Amino acid sequence: MGTETQELVSWMRGHESSVSSISVHESGKFAITTSTDTAQLWDLDTFQRIRKLNVRQSVGIQKVFFLPLSNTILSCFKDNSVFAWEFDTLHCKYQLSAPVEGFVLFYKVFAVTRNGHTLVAGGKSNHLHIWCLELKRLIRIIQMPEKVRAVRHLEFLPDEFDGGSNQVLGVLSQDNVMRFINIETCKLLFDIGSPEDGISTAVISPNGRYIASVMENGSLNLYSVQALTQEGNKPPPFMFKVVEDGPKYTSEANKLITKVTSGRSKEPWKSKQSKIQSRLLKLQANTSLENKENELRGGLNKKRLQALLKEFGEYPAKYRMFVWRSLLQLPENHLAFSSLIDRGIHSAFVNIQKEYPIKSGKLLRVLQRTLSALAHWSAIFAETPYMPLLAFPFVKLFQNNQLICFEVVATVVVNFCQHWFEYFPNPPFNVLGMVENVLAHHDKELLQHLIKYNVTSQVYAWPLLETLLSEVLTREEWLKTFDNIFSNHPSYFLMIVVAYVICSRAPLLHCNQAADFEYFFHHRNNVDINVVIKEAYHLMEATPLDIHPQHMLDDFTPLTKGQYPVFNKYPVFIVNDQAQKWEKIRQDEIEYLRERQLAHESEAKAQEQKAEDEAWYRKQKLLQEAEEQRRKILLEEEKLAEQSQRLAVVKRELKAKELQLLDVSRRCFLNYQQDQLQMELKRLDDEIARKHLIKNQEAVTKEMKDEVEAHQRKVDLKGVQRLTEIDKEEIQKAHTVAEENLAKAEQKHTDTDWRLHQQRRLRRDDQEQEKRYREIVELLHDNRVKEAELLKAMRETEEKKQEDVVQNKAQLEEEQKVAAAVDGHRKQFLDGKRNDELKLAEKLQREDGHFEGLHNLKARCPERGVEVHQVPRPGNIYLNDLSTLASSPHKNVFAPRDGTDRRRAELARQEWELMAEVRQLRRRLASRAKARHPPAHFPATTWSS
Repeated sequence: MGTETQELVSWMRGHESSVSSISVHESGKFAITTSTDTAQLWDLDTFQRIRKLNVRQSVGIQKVFFLPLSNTILSCFKDNSVFAWEFDTLHCKYQLSAPVEGFVLFYKVFAVTRNGHTLVAGGKSNHLHIWCLELKRLIRIIQMPEKVRAVRHLEFLPDEFDGGSNQVLGVLSQDNVMRFINIETCKLLFDIGSPEDGISTAVISPNGRYIASVMENGSLNLYSVQALTQEGNKPPPFMFKVVEDGPKYTSEANKLITKVTSGRSKEPWKSKQSKIQSRLLKLQANTSLENKENELRGGLNKKRLQALLKEFGEYPAKYRMFVWRSLLQLPENHLAFSSLIDRGIHSAFVNIQKEYPIKSGKLLRVLQRTLSALAHWSAIFAETPYMPLLAFPFVKLFQNNQLICFEVVATVVVNFCQHWFEYFPNPPFNVLGMVENVLAHHDKELLQHLIKYNVTSQVYAWPLLETLLSEVLTREEWLKTFDNIFSNHPSYFLMIVVAYVICSRAPLLHCNQAADFEYFFHHRNNVDINVVIKEAYHLMEATPLDIHPQHMLDDFTPLTKGQYPVFNKYPVFIVNDQAQKWEKIRQDEIEYLRERQLAHESEAKAQEQKAEDEAWYRKQKLLQEAEEQRRKILLEEEKLAEQSQRLAVVKRELKAKELQLLDVSRRCFLNYQQDQLQMELKRLDDEIARKHLIKNQEAVTKEMKDEVEAHQRKVDLKGVQRLTEIDKEEIQKAHTVAEENLAKAEQKHTDTDWRLHQQRRLRRDDQEQEKRYREIVELLHDNRVKEAELLKAMRETEEKKQEDVVQNKAQLEEEQKVAAAVDGHRKQFLDGKRNDELKLAEKLQREDGHFEGLHNLKARCPERGVEVHQVPRPGNIYLNDLSTLASSPHKNVFAPRDGTDRRRAELARQEWELMAEVRQLRRRLASRAKARHPPAHFPATTWSS
C-alpha cells in the first residue's frame, strides 16, 4: 500500500496460513515473511518471491528474520532448533547446539542486539537463554521473578553509547507487565504496566527514548525512558571483560543461571517527581453532555457507538473485539477464572470430541476448557445440551484469550439468554411465546401458514436461538448481526429472530412439509442480513408495549468485578435431580464399563486358555505325527540297512571279480613281457649267428684270394693275366663292401648291446615302479581323466602309425615284387654267364692244367653253401650266404650296388624303425597298464569323497 497515494502497490501471494512476522533487510530491498508452515524471501523492488523455506508439518516455524549488520538469516523452529543461513547462497552456516540438559524450554519469542552478536530466546518459562552468535553457544540463563510464568515479547532498549551491544532488555510476560533488565548484571531497572492495567503489546523507538504500548483496555500509553530511569542517557563506564567458554556438562548448568534482582529503591513512575500523565482518546471532546450510563471502558460512549453503527451498519473489523469488550463491560476477573480453570475438565465434557469432532486440536481444547469453566460456575451448563453450540462461535473468535472468551459467553448467557432455563430441560416456552406474539402481530398470514403445517416456535425460533444464528449466517453476517445485538437492549436478539422469519416469508410460504421447515432453519439461506437488521429495528419501534419483549426482559447487566455472580435462574431441583440421574447414569456406566472390562478380561482369559489348549492339542498332534514319521524313518532305515548289506555283498563280489581281472591282466602282461624278452633273445641269437657267418665269409674270401693269387702265377697268357687283374680289382671292391657290411654288422651289434642295456634298465625301472606303485595308486584318481585323454591321443597316434606301417608294408611288398622279378632276371643272367665261364675254364684247363685249383674250389664251395657267380663284366663277384639271406631281415649282408637294392634296403630300414617305435609304444602301454592294474599281492585302494 502506498503511504502517499493510499493505493495498493502489490499483492504478494504465497502463504496459505496467516503471516506471523515480517523482517526487512537493512538495505530495504528484501523482506522475509513467516507463517507456521513456511517462510518466504521477497524482492521488494519487483515484489516477486525469490525463495521459499519449507518444513515438515510436525515441526513448524516460529520465526525467520535477518540478523543486523550481516547477510545472515536466522530461522527458529518449534522443535527448539535454530539455524543460520547465508543470505547470498542460502546455504546453512551453522546450527546452535542443544541447550543445557535440564533447562530446555520451547522458544516462542526472540530478540537480537543491534550489532547482531547476541540472541535472547524465551518461551513458556521464567528463564531466558542468552546465546553468543560468534561463539555459537549458550553463555547465560537468566531467571525472571516468580510472577513470570511465560514470556510474550522481547525487545532490546537501544543505547547511544553501547555501540550496538545492547544491555537493557524489555520482557513482556503473561501478567501484562513489561520488565526491563540488564542482561549483564541481571538487575531489574524498571517495569511498566500492571495486572489491572496490563499491556497488550509494546514497541521502542529507534533512539531508545520512548516506549509506546497498547493497553488491554484499548488505550495507547507513551512512556519516556528518561523519566523511568535516571541512568538511561548516561554513558557506561569503560569496561574490559573476557567472554569465557560456556558449560560443557550438565553439572555446570547452574553456573549459567542468574536471577533477576531489583536494582531500584522504588518505582520511578509512582514517584511524585516523575509522575506519568495519561490521556484518554475519545471520539468527541464534549462528553459532558452525554449520560453517564452510556460511558464505557476505554473512553467509549454507547450512544456514539450506536450512531456510528446506524450509519455504517457494523463496527470496523480492526476494533470490533475492543468495542465488544467495552459494550459488554467485561470485568476480566483473572483470579476467579483461574480458580475455575484449575478445577480441570468437567466430567460432562471429557468426551466432547466424540459428539463434536472439531478438526483443530487447539480449538477443541479451548472449547472444552470454556465449557468446563461454565459448568464449574453453574451446574445448569453441564446439563444444557445446546451449550457447545451457543459457545462455539465465541470460542472461535477469542481462542487466543480464554478469559475474554469465557466472560463473553457468560455475559451473553446472563443477559441475552434470560428466562431460557426456567422450563429446563424443556425449551424456554415463555421466550418462544414472546417471539410468536411478535410474529403474530406483524405477519399473521405467515404464522397461520406455519400453524397449518404444525410448525411451532420450537421449529422456526428455537434453532435460531440456541445456535445464536450461527447455522444460518456466514461469519461476516454473524459478526455484523452481533454488532447490533450487543449495542441494543437484550430484547433486540428476539427481534432479530422474528425479523429473520419475516424476511424469509416467501420461501416459507412455499414449504408444505415439516422436514422442509426444519431444514430451512438449520442451514444457510438467501436472506439479506442488512434487511433483517433493519426489520429488527422496525420491530423494536413498531411492536406494541403489551407484547414487546423489552418490558419482559431485564436491561443489560455486566458481570460483577472480582467474582462472578451466582447464576441460579433455573429449577434447581430439576437440575439436581438431573444431575443425580446423570451421576447415577455415570456410575452405572462406570459399573458397566468395569463389568465389561471384567467380562473382557474373563473372555480374554478364556480365549487365552482356549488358545493354550489348542496349542497343546496341536503340539500333541505334532508329536504324534513326529512319532509316526519317526517310525516310518526307522522302517526306511531298516530297509536302507538291508540294502546296504546287499550292496556290501555286491561290492565284495565286484571287488573279487576286479581282483581276478587284475590277476588275469597281470598274468597276461607278464606273459607278454616274457614273449617280448624271448623275441629279443632270439633276435640277439640271430645277430650273433650272422656275425659268425660274416667271420666265416671273411675266411673263405681270404682263402679264395690266396687261390686266385696262385692261379695268377700259373696263368701266363696275356688275356688271362688281364682277367686276373680285373678279378683282383673286383675282389678288392668286394673286400671293401665286405668291410662296410662288417662295420654295419658291428654297428648293429652295438645297437643290440644298447638294447640289452636298455632292457636291463627297463627291468630295473619296472622294479622301482613296483616299489613306487602305492604312491602311483594314490595319484591315480587325479590322473585318470588326463590318462584317458593321453590314452586317446596315444591310440590315435598308434592308429596313425599302424596306418603308416600298413601303407609302408604295401609299398615294400610292391618293391619286393619288383626286386624279386629283377633278382630272377639277374639270376638267370648270372647262371648263363657262369656256365659260359665254366665252359671257358674247362677249355683252358684242357689246354693248360693251370686252373685245376679253380675246379677243386668249385667242388668245395657247394659243400660249404657258397656259390661263385660271374657277372657279364669281368672282375665282379657276389658272395651270397644262403643261410644268412634266409634269416637276415635285409636279405643281403652286403649292400647292393644298383639303385633298386638301395631302395629295398632303405624301405627295410624304415620298416625296422617303425617296428621299433611300435614296440616302444607297446612297452609304454604295457607299463601304464601295469600301473593301472596292480599285482595281486597289493591290497585294493578306494577313494572316498
